[in-house]
Amino acid sequence: MSENCSHNCSECASECSERTEAFLEKEKLNEKAKVRRVIGVISGKGGVGKSLVTSLLTARMQREGFRSAVLDADITGPSIPKMFGISEKAYATEEAILPAVSEKGTQVMSVNMMLDCDTDPVIWRGPVIAGVVKQFWTDVLWQDVDYMFVDMPPGTGDVPLTVFQSLPVDGIIVVTSPQELVEMIVEKAVKMAGMMNIPVLGIVENMSWYECPSCHERHEIFGKSRAQEMAARYRIPASARIPMDPGIARLCDAGRVEEIEEAWLSDIAAALPAI
Repeated sequence: MSENCSHNCSECASECSERTEAFLEKEKLNEKAKVRRVIGVISGKGGVGKSLVTSLLTARMQREGFRSAVLDADITGPSIPKMFGISEKAYATEEAILPAVSEKGTQVMSVNMMLDCDTDPVIWRGPVIAGVVKQFWTDVLWQDVDYMFVDMPPGTGDVPLTVFQSLPVDGIIVVTSPQELVEMIVEKAVKMAGMMNIPVLGIVENMSWYECPSCHERHEIFGKSRAQEMAARYRIPASARIPMDPGIARLCDAGRVEEIEEAWLSDIAAALPAI
């Protein structure tokens, strides 16, 4: 790789190792499966609400009449099945693994659906985890999905790299929180997407404010919002803010995330590529 590399492999004739890795052939779906759009949901650090944003976006697109799905790529910390109220285990035929379907019709595949007990730890090394993520794409019979959201673990390690290289990702949503320190972490995720030639469609700031139930005044507990500022700085087309709300947590814990009807993610949903 040249010292002057722009990381834009599409405009480069060099056969360097980075170009070869960035343009690996995408993994193929099961021949009977169909997925039109793939959206990655990433965060530079843990604990910012990435799975919440994944679930809310999936539920929103389902309500808007699209067929939605979640590929839970957070192998060592899966929470998606519980949020959607899914307790059954995965079922497989000779041809494919069948995704679970939530009450509202969302298709879900997660490693927790393959464990004997939901609380069993997944103690696997990176290559094994990356292989499972690929299998969730290639071996699952995704049924006529319009929007698939991939819930990824935090950071820029094995799983995000596997998803970016192996799946036909149409764009990513970056999840963050208001702390100033987080901006540095966000920049790492944005730069990784740029190096892989994947557009950043939006940035979501979770835990952005808290509304007092008595006086209804908004308090920015973790500091002033930086969502719009970061969106402008990194030329991200859409931004959104989600409040701290105990009601959200209660519904997620009860497996009823699909009942949360919100307007916070309207601009993000509008930024998703059309079917």
